[in-house]
Amino acid sequence: MNNERPQNTVIVFAALTLVLLLATLDQTIVATALPTIVDNLGGLDHLSWVAAAYLLATMVVGPIYGKLGDLYGRKVTLQAAICVFLIGSALCGVSQSMLELVLFRALQGVGGGGLVVTIMAVIGDLVPPRDRGKYQGFFGVVIGVSTIAGPLLGGYFVEHLTWRWIFYINIPVGLVALSVIAVAFKTPVKRSAMSIDYLGAVLLTATLTCVMMLTDPGGTQLATTSTQIFALIALTLVLLVAFLVVETRAREPIVPLQLFRNPVFTVCCAMSLVVGVAMFGAVTFLPLYMQVVKGMSPSLSGLQLVPMTAGMIVASAVSGVMISRFGVYKIFPIVGLLLVSGAYWMLYTNLADADNMAMTLYLLTLGFGLGLTMQVLVLAAQNAVPQEELGVATSGIVLFRSLGGSLGVSAFGTIFTNGLQSALTQLVPHGASYAVATNIGQLASLPEPEHGLYIAAYVSALKPLFLVAGIFAAVGFILALILREKPLPKTLAARADI
Repeated sequence: MNNERPQNTVIVFAALTLVLLLATLDQTIVATALPTIVDNLGGLDHLSWVAAAYLLATMVVGPIYGKLGDLYGRKVTLQAAICVFLIGSALCGVSQSMLELVLFRALQGVGGGGLVVTIMAVIGDLVPPRDRGKYQGFFGVVIGVSTIAGPLLGGYFVEHLTWRWIFYINIPVGLVALSVIAVAFKTPVKRSAMSIDYLGAVLLTATLTCVMMLTDPGGTQLATTSTQIFALIALTLVLLVAFLVVETRAREPIVPLQLFRNPVFTVCCAMSLVVGVAMFGAVTFLPLYMQVVKGMSPSLSGLQLVPMTAGMIVASAVSGVMISRFGVYKIFPIVGLLLVSGAYWMLYTNLADADNMAMTLYLLTLGFGLGLTMQVLVLAAQNAVPQEELGVATSGIVLFRSLGGSLGVSAFGTIFTNGLQSALTQLVPHGASYAVATNIGQLASLPEPEHGLYIAAYVSALKPLFLVAGIFAAVGFILALILREKPLPKTLAARADI
């Protein structure tokens, strides 16, 4: 038995690596192409929704996938998630409007939500807690590699083919992943009685959609004291109360509220929330800064993100090995979030005149901090709950990270849009055009000094995003200080004591 496990684990691990590459490549490949997509389909005001719709969908369905995997096995759950993801990718590629793209990105997220959750749960099933650091560290390397490849591929497709290929490329990769999993992934088929919390999922989706409407359209199209805003706030509160009531009575709740009695799980969820805001909220707008303010091509803007992902690769690999060797993990998010806060502060204070060398240093620091932080939250939560709740605990961490990301990109989109409109009024008082500012191709062709005034308006609108992201990272640093570290068992059997 002991001689067989390593070989099986390696084969399964190879299959999971391919799936993780599929999931993470999609997130990173889109960012570089967003400015071009906006030029093609219109709707800079809703740029953040292209990312937020995907994150919102992944967040809502993640706990369902976690429960399905716990009850019916990881293999069939993962295969279903890949199929939905591929259908969503194909539809995104044929989108003819921003509305269609946002809706199909949500469908893609329904599939994508099952990929990372199921992968992390499988590692929890097969690998003792003490050894998970090595595996999750390698996953961090895979994420880093895809984060490098994604922007570069996205830039290449935009310049030489069409932005639609950033979605079409998922199809061949996904089909290969399905084939490998069908052959290599062997898990027992479970036949457990199951009750899916569909009502809870619907209420959670409705509640979070209302919150995002408050942070996005509510901030740009409606007055903050309007009747519509008050009605939206009231509806949000009613839906939230209804969701909490349903979750206390559901047989298999989408978010098991009793898990929040576990202080380690609760702190990890809170940290995942603020890390999601800090990471997705600001990083989504970096390609826009590089292409508009710095005048880079899509490919070059993707290359500019390489230092950030290189930092993630190194930090994930090193911290993973050290966690497995020494059995401690708390120090890594403490140091990591301190670095993230510092990197965002430097971006905020030097955004207008940062040269390429300075940007490389800032993004390297940012990536290193994120690499030290993200994998530890899943590890700590898995180590703090019973084995039968491992899947739903894993999905809970992913849920809160996605929640932070979706709310972050939505709120940051509002901050940016309002800031751009205000800056245009102040800096380009005669003939300022928001339509020109949101058409990147037209903006680049403006003569000086008019072009310089529009660029200054962009810098003024982007700076607050990095300040807010830094504040959220600082909150995460404080939470990391109070995270309680629990010993990491060296065997799966040792978990029986939890």
